[in-house]
Amino acid sequence: MARFRKKACVALFLFTLFIFGTMMGLRTLKPSDGFSDLAPGLDLMPMVGDRMERRSASKDVVVSPGQSASNTKVVLRNADEERSIFYDVHIFYYVWYGNPQIDGKYIHWDHVLVPHWDPKIAASYPKGRHTPPEDIGSSFYPELGPYSSRDPAVLESHMKQLGAAAAGVLVLSWYPPGLADDNGEPMEDLVPAIMDAAHRHSIKVAFHIQPYKGRTDHTVHENVKYIIDKYGNHGAFYRFKTSTGKILPMFYIYDSYLTPPESWANLLNPSGSHSLRGGAYDGVFIGLLVEERHKHDILASGFDGMYTYFASNGFSFGSSHQNWKAAKAFCDSNNLLFVPSAGPGYIDTSVRPWNNHNTRNRVNGRYYETALQAALSVRPEIVTITSFNEWHEGTQIERAVPKKTVSRHYLDYQPHRPDLYLEVTRKWAEEFNKEKEQWLM
Repeated sequence: MARFRKKACVALFLFTLFIFGTMMGLRTLKPSDGFSDLAPGLDLMPMVGDRMERRSASKDVVVSPGQSASNTKVVLRNADEERSIFYDVHIFYYVWYGNPQIDGKYIHWDHVLVPHWDPKIAASYPKGRHTPPEDIGSSFYPELGPYSSRDPAVLESHMKQLGAAAAGVLVLSWYPPGLADDNGEPMEDLVPAIMDAAHRHSIKVAFHIQPYKGRTDHTVHENVKYIIDKYGNHGAFYRFKTSTGKILPMFYIYDSYLTPPESWANLLNPSGSHSLRGGAYDGVFIGLLVEERHKHDILASGFDGMYTYFASNGFSFGSSHQNWKAAKAFCDSNNLLFVPSAGPGYIDTSVRPWNNHNTRNRVNGRYYETALQAALSVRPEIVTITSFNEWHEGTQIERAVPKKTVSRHYLDYQPHRPDLYLEVTRKWAEEFNKEKEQWLM
């Protein structure tokens, strides 16, 4: 009897340990997000060796009556299969990477370790920068290696991957000519090649205007004119059909809150001192929702909508899935677009080693599925994906591979294939458009 009780105790201990480990692994789905919200019948993608079922369409281009141009579905045909891509699925894309073979040196893969703003906390963490190719500024390792964004073969691979994911609009992180982020170099001269590559794959390009030094409502006015004048006639240039029937370029404005609403109003309100409205340079302008008060600032600024960008659920008001219903209701009542941003996970400790508390584990795709379901549940016009290739913050859906070096053991997508997140994106893009047909009935 004593022996039986001993075995029972051991078994109970092991079971408790298993439950504890499972709960710790799922902790990053908080706050208040579980798997029960996944749409009925939508399970995780198959494991290695399985194939995902594809849905084909009977027409080359389908536009639902009353729907905007962003909801156009194009069906690409080749000898093997038909594959749809959807212009209401937008994905953030970065072209700041370089390597010695193409650029003469590594760019961004050698990212600095960003110090904490509190010197006391900063003193507890390592300093310096990464040393590619074995040590890169990412917790994952790209299948293409530490590539150059200027490499035509890389651009071609990226467009094929976007097509596989069914994401129809590439939202290009953009700086004006001669400007770049703190860790990169100017890349505006690369835009024509990106537009050409996208066009070959029927992908459209929108612009994500970054907060470069000296950005104001006046400089953004010049930026919009420059972009439309230079790229507006390109076949890949994205335009959105508004509820009033206008067909206009769409611009995402990152960190829009850095400029006061009264300054934006000069640009974005019809009565503004240098308004873009009603002329050749009018557009659909989407501001960034971070704090709750930004809803009112975005409205007062004259923006046409708001997006949430960040892939870390709970990091900000805007990135918290539980707030999307209220944000969508605010937008609906004020004739604004609400554009939620879903991401596959978040980990930026390779460049911000002190930021572990904002890490969100991928849980083999479940975190991404939960975010996508949360986005679809508010019935948006557009869903954005953060991101295709922001490797520093671990939000990429680009193909990644297992890699272990003397000093690093990178995360990967196993036990699934490298294209897991491309396939998950396609499945939910198809679901999004199928649900839209129901919303319009």
